[in-house]
Amino acid sequence: MKAITLLTERLHLRLIESSDLTSIHALHSLPETDKYNTLGIPKDIQETKSIVEAWITANNNSESKNLTFAIEQAISKTFIGLIALKIGNEKFKNGEVWYKLHSDYWGKGFGTEALNSILKFGFEKIKLHRIEAGCAIENIGSIKILEKAGMTREGRKRQVLPLKSGWSDNFEYAILETDKRKE
Repeated sequence: MKAITLLTERLHLRLIESSDLTSIHALHSLPETDKYNTLGIPKDIQETKSIVEAWITANNNSESKNLTFAIEQAISKTFIGLIALKIGNEKFKNGEVWYKLHSDYWGKGFGTEALNSILKFGFEKIKLHRIEAGCAIENIGSIKILEKAGMTREGRKRQVLPLKSGWSDNFEYAILETDKRKE
């Protein structure tokens, strides 16, 4: 996979690298970011390393349909989170997005800005027709990001997310290439 860089007014999104391991481990180790995440807090940096290595392998494989990006502040290059696009079956021209931001950067519009960038990339460069996302029904911050980006809540899956607090329902969101995006 050749280098992919997406730039916004305040953010720099680039495919993750092995040098991101420490930052990703710190992000995954935060209880606040783990609350609605099924990955869980890693027991050590080796566990994080195996996840990161799989993402890097996928990023570098021209046949891969999984792209994982580091989200950095454009000027300082400070790592603030991750966002990924998983491209589905070519016939259906669909994809799925997920993201995770460091809690120090919540409520500042970075999540929406990063998501808008990925949506634009998915629709304009990859030529997807539909991009989906899901989030735990109690994850108000993520719901706001998805809705501010113009995604529509289409449904609810019951008890599909195994969270530390127990099984959680999941809201299903999607946006079509023909839908109005908020940029």
